Amino acid sequence: MQPLVLSAGEPAGIGPDLCLRLAAGGMPAPVVVVADPDLLGERAARLGLRIRLRDYEPGTPPATAPGELTVLARPLAVPVTPGHPVPANADAVLAGIRRAVEGCLAGEFHALVTGPVHKGVINAAGIPFTGHTEYIAGLCGVAHVVMMLAVPGLRVALATTHLPLREVADAIDAEGLEQTLRILDTALRERFGCSVPRMLVCGLNPHAGEDGHLGREEADIIAPLLERLRAEGMRLTGPVPADTAFVPAHLAGHDAVLAMYHDQGLPVLKARGFGEAVNITLGLPIVRTSVDHGTALQLAGSGKADATSLQRAMALALEMRA
Repeated sequence: MQPLVLSAGEPAGIGPDLCLRLAAGGMPAPVVVVADPDLLGERAARLGLRIRLRDYEPGTPPATAPGELTVLARPLAVPVTPGHPVPANADAVLAGIRRAVEGCLAGEFHALVTGPVHKGVINAAGIPFTGHTEYIAGLCGVAHVVMMLAVPGLRVALATTHLPLREVADAIDAEGLEQTLRILDTALRERFGCSVPRMLVCGLNPHAGEDGHLGREEADIIAPLLERLRAEGMRLTGPVPADTAFVPAHLAGHDAVLAMYHDQGLPVLKARGFGEAVNITLGLPIVRTSVDHGTALQLAGSGKADATSLQRAMALALEMRA
């Protein structure tokens, strides 16, 4: 297997800290970190970690021994202080992600694992940036991707992602839902080895619309689409009222849940394992996993950042089929 490539994310955030924390204990697999070596050296000293940084050489196995870290250098424009992001470094952050994606597309790396970036700082640099996932999808030439988060025993994909709640209903249409379900079905087969994926689909409205008395989206859009896809052989349950979709009896035998919007499905998942969840982007030609948290600027350089989510993201990337 080719090594993983790990983009460290926002240099003033906890991404560099997490990479160094994992390296101190020994990487669980060959990993190449895309970052500024000077930043990593300074942050390691601040954290009291003795880390030997090795230059990445394509074809040479990356370091996995405790206290060693292989780095694909992408120098920053200006030095940073932990907790204080600088827009001048936005180009370097995006260049690192771009290099990592290109390496995955070329087969140089098995999968991409991403540390958190700061969307506001990138936009403050004058670079139009709608999000980490959208940027990677653009680099891969993909128009429609699906966000899925996972903890042990539960996978939750989203039909819509970062929308104001008042816009969600208008974003639910048959074409978009069909694309999402087909991507989810394919990913469960090809990336996760589910020979016959079973998906539980939430309704949008309370009580899944209660026969149209609490909303028409289920009757007019969701249910007819699920019936049509079932006729093709897809294993779909729903639309199920979201307030009971996550009880064990309904989850049993299902490989993933499709929630209609961000805060319908993710509170349940994060209640099961906050800080341990993994964010997965489905529909890309590459494997991409990520942490389930942000840059945590207030923790950068403090030694208090928890590396569990990054560790899980790396482990899942290794398990997924490229």
